[in-house]
Amino acid sequence: MEKKMSAQQKNECMWGWLFILPTIIGLVVLNIIPIFQTLYQSFFKTGDFGKGNIFVGLDNYMKVFGDSEVWQALVNTFQYAIVEVPLSIAIALVLAVVLNRKMKGRTIYRTIVFLPMVTAPAAIAMVWRWLLNSNFGLINNMFGLDTQWVSDPKIAVYSIAIIGVWSILGYNMILFLSGLQEIPADYYEAATIDGATGFRSFFHITIPLLSPTIFFVCITRIIGSMQVFDLIYMVIDKSNPALAETQSLVYLFYQYAFTEKNLGYGSTIVALLLVITLIITVIQMKLQKKWVFYN
Repeated sequence: MEKKMSAQQKNECMWGWLFILPTIIGLVVLNIIPIFQTLYQSFFKTGDFGKGNIFVGLDNYMKVFGDSEVWQALVNTFQYAIVEVPLSIAIALVLAVVLNRKMKGRTIYRTIVFLPMVTAPAAIAMVWRWLLNSNFGLINNMFGLDTQWVSDPKIAVYSIAIIGVWSILGYNMILFLSGLQEIPADYYEAATIDGATGFRSFFHITIPLLSPTIFFVCITRIIGSMQVFDLIYMVIDKSNPALAETQSLVYLFYQYAFTEKNLGYGSTIVALLLVITLIITVIQMKLQKKWVFYN
């Protein structure tokens, strides 16, 4: 038979629900309800002046699957993610390991790396547009280059990805630092006694014990990179010849939903992105059993 909750347990349970209630309400109102509204809207065509939506069934989805612009945007999104995710994770992991050691000025170095996370995206875009400017940009002038970093369709998306790597390093590093501080020092002391080098300790102790954190960062960064919008919107002008080769699915959704007022088709693009993200996440969850080690 189940034991009845005591008065104190009931009181603690009530206060627990009260504390998390604002978060639950926020998730429902700001996340869950909009998801269902977006999926519902994808079956409609926006009426004149944004009113009187017309039910079109699966017509929007049929149009998406035959729209070359949508598939190009999907390719652009993957190209961005392929560069941003592994680089941001690898560099942040190395920085976290270095800055986890006892060293002079460690707090200052951590703050410097984390600063881009608290900088306004508009400011980041403005600075990087100046750095990557083909005529008077600092990078071209310093190295004597004549590269069209953000206007060459072949490399523009990768230039945006590098900006993304720089702006997210601090967030990834903080997560890795928190994971590193949970690893007992005894493992490293035993490895040193056994004659293990720093590299061997890194690959045989740090990586396996930090794998749950790495997995979490990998999941969140892939989802975040698939939703990239602000950097592309603020760095690439509408007149930029590289726009077609850099716009992401979210950028395309913005164009259709808010510029062209075609909310139904824009919602369909978001629905496609949701399905792709879910598939990738499920694959990651399945593969984690092979490389993630939980203590």
